[in-house]
Amino acid sequence: MRWTTGWMLLGWVCSLMGLQAQSATKAELWADKATVRPGSRLVAAVRLRMEEGWHIYWRNPGDEVGLKTRIDWTLPPGVRPGEIQWPAPEKTIEKEFETLTYAGSVLLAVPIEVPAGQPTGPLTLKAKVKWLECHEECVPGSAQVETTVVVGAVDLASPQAADIEAALQRVPRPASGLALRASWEASPSDPAAARGLVVSWKPDREIPGFDFFPFEAASGGAQVSVKTEPMSAADGWLRLRKQVTPGESEWPAAVSGILVAKAGGPSSAPPFEPVEVRLNLGGASGTPPPASSTSGTASGGGTTPAEPLSPAGPVSLAELLLKLLSAFVGGLILNVMPCVLPVLALKVLGFVQQAKESPRRVRTLGLVYGAGVLASFLVLAGIALAIQAAGGTASWSTPFQNPVFRVLITVLITLVALNLFGVFELTLGGSAMQKASDLSAQEGWSGAFFNGILAAVLATPCTAPFLASALAFAFLQPPMVIVLFFVAIGAGLALPFVALCWEPAWLRFLPRPGVWMVRFKVAMGFPMLATAMWLFWFTANRMGEAGSGVLWFGLFLVVLASAAWVWGEFVQRATRGRGWAMAIAGLLVVVGYFGFLEGRLQWRTPAAKKTKGLDWQPWSPASVEKARREGRPVLVDFTADSCLNCKWNKATAIEIDATRALVKDLGVRVLEGDFTDGDPAIAEELKRHGRRGVPLVLVYPAEAGRPPEVLPVVLTPGLVAEALQRAARR
Repeated sequence: MRWTTGWMLLGWVCSLMGLQAQSATKAELWADKATVRPGSRLVAAVRLRMEEGWHIYWRNPGDEVGLKTRIDWTLPPGVRPGEIQWPAPEKTIEKEFETLTYAGSVLLAVPIEVPAGQPTGPLTLKAKVKWLECHEECVPGSAQVETTVVVGAVDLASPQAADIEAALQRVPRPASGLALRASWEASPSDPAAARGLVVSWKPDREIPGFDFFPFEAASGGAQVSVKTEPMSAADGWLRLRKQVTPGESEWPAAVSGILVAKAGGPSSAPPFEPVEVRLNLGGASGTPPPASSTSGTASGGGTTPAEPLSPAGPVSLAELLLKLLSAFVGGLILNVMPCVLPVLALKVLGFVQQAKESPRRVRTLGLVYGAGVLASFLVLAGIALAIQAAGGTASWSTPFQNPVFRVLITVLITLVALNLFGVFELTLGGSAMQKASDLSAQEGWSGAFFNGILAAVLATPCTAPFLASALAFAFLQPPMVIVLFFVAIGAGLALPFVALCWEPAWLRFLPRPGVWMVRFKVAMGFPMLATAMWLFWFTANRMGEAGSGVLWFGLFLVVLASAAWVWGEFVQRATRGRGWAMAIAGLLVVVGYFGFLEGRLQWRTPAAKKTKGLDWQPWSPASVEKARREGRPVLVDFTADSCLNCKWNKATAIEIDATRALVKDLGVRVLEGDFTDGDPAIAEELKRHGRRGVPLVLVYPAEAGRPPEVLPVVLTPGLVAEALQRAARR
């Protein structure tokens, strides 16, 4: 058991060290000047480009959902950043919530003051950008970005200056003189309850309606809802209602935000551009005087200063506790998720077996199991922090990307299935082992700790209600908060088992021991075997050409199963000849490992798969450049065995007769980037082209210097043919 536990931990750590989720958002840092004079100002802009269907959040993300996009600067001494200049966002409906988001691409401009004493020469600007990207799921993302400008005698514009200037023009400016007013509705009986705020606007031209996007927090910490309740118009005044939650200073005396007119109206009328407004209110008295729009506090271009920038951002104790509770509940639910359910069967059998033992021993084993779970989650938290410190994005649900881990977990799950079928005994419970009380006590501890590790490992490819949002929040917080969240999840996962062990009287609700236990144990072996078969299929296909991986890895598992049978039949259940049986079992393991796993397979670094049809060559930046120097167009297909969309594209649009003929006629070089094993170079290439993951198909023109064409996620033969023909033109 000791070697199995150590093997498991080693494989898990190795796999997690290589994890880095591919973000759906690509970040770059631009500057509007290539050369800047000392004592002047330049504008740096973080360009964020999202995949189709994905979005990130504005300075006020929404009511109870979303996270503000943040920029944390690392600048030379004396160089000072200003506030982010936020373009107007779009309102997005996410389930029942209304949020303020950016989709497609956005430039977040920031003025940078260069001190008068700045020496001439290169000036490097660095920043860490953090965001929350959402589509059908929400994933925290981050990126380290940098750019270099030259401090010199004159100001010279950069190639991106026009784009940055256009982005600044889209930042709402303070407006005055608008027919705009706001009034409180009646105060609620509960001083902590939300209160209605009616905003009225009489535009000077016909429009179908308007909206008000509030900034982060009003004076005194009051929160203005993003959700809008339309109201009927009267005498040319358009009206809407917002709900305001009081802060520490009760009702705010003013609120600021963006006034946004809805599209429509006479086609000849110029559109209303979003403007920044400040609504002066009656304060805590509740008097509803009219409120006119006035200019907000300007800073480096006209926006109200945002809250101080920090990697984590201010989080109230109540919000933190609520998110920790969500993480804990998510951990509880993990106990019944399909990934963990086979292990739950082992634990149920353990409950019944332990009912016959002393309460003290049952409690001890329960605590040891909980310690195994928590230790695993602390390891996972530490690795997540290491990945973030290196500039990557930690992920919860992708530990099976590492090939070494896949082999180890396949072997482990196979052994667990054999144990459930009764081939051999993996933990305390074999009649032979029960005869040695001292050894049983030692094995019981290691077995309980191992079960905790196994439950935690099998939980990582699963998610559960409450868990995704809690982790998305956690990964943008300081290191200690991230550790607290992992501990909360682990505590939720461990609690049911520990609670039943701590109070053995509750075990009376379980069925009495009997023949059903043996049948139930064998029955639970089948879902575990199904898990092993899926892992075997996914792993063996990566370990050799022409099906050799299936053959040799399959033979290795058969030999390993034979060794397990010899061990169980002639070591654990026999009364004599154990020495010979142990030697035979050990010999089988050695022969299987060195003869098949090491001798026939590259199981640590799976070889690239050969695909029939086109003459696919492994992708590398050098191979792309070589083909372009030869004057050949290049088609690059970034794919993975687990990607069904990749297989669909290849079968319906790439590996077809028409595309093969076109590739041959045009002299196209075809390269394949296999991302099944998480190649770091491919990960960087995906990020560079703004993709979260595969598929990604690029078509490089024959003419060197021209950028590649990024094809859509879902391909058709016509799309591929047109892209190849464009690439072949000179």
